Amino acid sequence: MEAYGEIVTRYQALAQRTAYVILRDADAAQDAAQEAFVKAFRAFGRFREGAPVRPWLLRIVANEAINRAKAASRHREVDLTVAESEMGDPTASPEAQALATERREILVRALNEMKEDDRIVIAYRYFFELTEAEMADALGIARGTVKSRLSRAMARLREQLR
Repeated sequence: MEAYGEIVTRYQALAQRTAYVILRDADAAQDAAQEAFVKAFRAFGRFREGAPVRPWLLRIVANEAINRAKAASRHREVDLTVAESEMGDPTASPEAQALATERREILVRALNEMKEDDRIVIAYRYFFELTEAEMADALGIARGTVKSRLSRAMARLREQLR
């Protein structure tokens, strides 16, 4: 029980951000993350000891959010406002900050036009900084498949940004 409490404390914000990338609604993301933690608690006895917790939990969170999104059948977009503080340079000139903001907005628009699978793989790698192995666990696919999906998603993003 204590170990599970530590998992919740450590990964709650990441779980909510993951669900938000999929659902594009803060309240729905919070509900999905909470339900995912309940499901993770129920499945905790089946957790493979020594396996990394983060990808296992993110897979549960993503599955819960995807199921809710399908049920709601609404358009989803990526909101990167959570990552903006990490991307910006507070010591940069106002002109550089304005340019960075404009570039970020262009990137967000391009990501919002992509398929959900592409957005998820890009968000996992570049915004949540998961390793390829963690992504493979979180997505339930082989590591080689992660590499190819990420490569194709990045190629489509580059094309869209042209």
